[in-house]
Amino acid sequence: MSKPEFVHTTYIETSAEKLWQALTDGDFTERYWFGYRVAADWEIGSPYKFAKPGANSIEGKVLTFDPPRRLAYSWNSSSPDAKHERPSRVTFDLEPRGKVVKLTVTHDGFDEGSKTFRDISGGWPMVIASLKSLLETGHGLNIDPPSAAAAKENAHA
Repeated sequence: MSKPEFVHTTYIETSAEKLWQALTDGDFTERYWFGYRVAADWEIGSPYKFAKPGANSIEGKVLTFDPPRRLAYSWNSSSPDAKHERPSRVTFDLEPRGKVVKLTVTHDGFDEGSKTFRDISGGWPMVIASLKSLLETGHGLNIDPPSAAAAKENAHA
């Protein structure tokens, strides 16, 4: 059986430079990544961290930094059920297409049965949709994560 891989492609009406800034600037990430702020110097081999007060952080090392075409970093989740897993890899490929940019997010390098793969499979579509919304309309999305949405539904039942 092959190892799991997550690939998501979307088209965003923006410039490659603006999309690149949104992927690498903490002021931007905080607005579409549901309060998570990225901090990094973006040198290859340097650490980065996505953090939000009161939440598990995501950290790793910068693997590729080729503005505004390709960004890749390792992904270490600090979530309790995925802490023991080896780092995976996230790659962002940006391809200008006239007035839009084709963004392909590939997250791979998982072990079979990865809890991180399970988590990111629901998380990346929300983050990417919010990123697209922010760049096209000026505001990110306000989406409850799946666990919070289920809790609200159960509270009303």
